[in-house]
Amino acid sequence: MKRSARLVLVLVAVAALFSATGCNKLKARDQLNKGVKAYKNAEYDKAIDYFKRAVEYDDKLKLAKLYLAIAYADQVVEAADTPENNKAAQQAIAGFESLLQDDPNNILALKHLASLYMKLKRFDDSRKYYRKAIDADPNDPEAYYSVGVIDWSFVYKDIGERKGKVGLKIEDQLKSKQVCEEIKTVDGPRIDDGIKMLTTAMEKRADYDDAMTYVNLLYHRKADTECGDPQAYAEDIKTANAWVDKAMAARKKKADEAARKTSGGIVIEPPKGNK
Repeated sequence: MKRSARLVLVLVAVAALFSATGCNKLKARDQLNKGVKAYKNAEYDKAIDYFKRAVEYDDKLKLAKLYLAIAYADQVVEAADTPENNKAAQQAIAGFESLLQDDPNNILALKHLASLYMKLKRFDDSRKYYRKAIDADPNDPEAYYSVGVIDWSFVYKDIGERKGKVGLKIEDQLKSKQVCEEIKTVDGPRIDDGIKMLTTAMEKRADYDDAMTYVNLLYHRKADTECGDPQAYAEDIKTANAWVDKAMAARKKKADEAARKTSGGIVIEPPKGNK
């Protein structure tokens, strides 16, 4: 075969390859769009099938990988230890991790994986991925808030168990200095970190009333670390109560603003009664 003829065959083969690749990319997009439509219609099994085929056609299509993992994660039921539930969780985790290998700063993948781990009560893993989300986007208040909630969950469980062993409820004031010192050692750093994370969340979002509520809860637990110092204990409780007031004020402000928008900017004052 002449050299020119061989070159023509090679060019034809390359053109066919690029044509097939381009065709597969179009098919992948089509399957992705169909999957999104099925997902919006709550046809989750059908959506998963579409997303899987999209990835098969184009394994570089990040959006298809993300939606497939999210669809699997949405099938996971909290506290359900069944083969189906565990399989869906593992498929979701594998999907998110596969995407993060190629795109480690994908903020949506990081937050969805962290949320899934929280649903599975794997709090250390959840905290790890929310921390990664903070590194990827330092201005996201929700990631800081979520770390603060996880910190609170850890200390609430641990302190509750330690108090329970000496016959106390979670809100009872400790008398045992030994138990108090144990709580201070184990839970003190988590309490401080949680308050720091929630404070940062509120710096990013000034009216973050949910964050205010958890600051209140963490200061109640901080009081459990004030061993033999009634003044410090009382100050922590006072601070906790102040955050309740701030949260209530923030919620009221939001409600008033919502009412103002729905009424076209007109605020109707309540009747003041007869003088």
